[in-house]
Amino acid sequence: MTISNQSNQQKAAKFTVPGMDETFANRAIATLDNRMVALLDLALTLKHVHWNVVGPNFIGVHEMLDPQVEAVRDMTDTIAERIATLGGSPVGTPQSIADRRTWHDYSLGKALVIEHLGALDLVYNGVNSDHRKAIGEMAELDPVSEDMLIGQLTYLEQFQWFIRAHLESSDGDLLTANSQTELAAAKSALS
Repeated sequence: MTISNQSNQQKAAKFTVPGMDETFANRAIATLDNRMVALLDLALTLKHVHWNVVGPNFIGVHEMLDPQVEAVRDMTDTIAERIATLGGSPVGTPQSIADRRTWHDYSLGKALVIEHLGALDLVYNGVNSDHRKAIGEMAELDPVSEDMLIGQLTYLEQFQWFIRAHLESSDGDLLTANSQTELAAAKSALS
């Protein structure tokens, strides 16, 4: 049985909420779709790390990640529902998510807690900075979506702070500050 590719592609709005222009709705849907994909990927990455951390502080980090996973999953649901509200069709199938991703897959497998935390700091850098950009876009397009993303970023930044608390020196230096890749951040965190 062959399934049409069209069913796995984001559909533009043919209608939207009263008072919103369809062009603005379509732009908002595209931005929200990008954030939905990023958060779906983040939830899976956090769960992967939850399963693959080892070493000192294992249980604390293992248990710290589950509430983050749940919160990020809730964020994706909220975004998907906003896409539908605006007249779009949220698509969350595995292949469509992989196809729409613009970043590389998480690169660490089983590793020490500190290595994963170093890599996760970089993951959160990307997710959070892209969420900020999306907020800027939504300021012009849709204040309701802008407010939703601001609320989400509040939690995402707090989650990154939880990660960074393990990576910060007593002098306030961040061990991963100059890292450009997850593997480099993992190595820097070991220092």
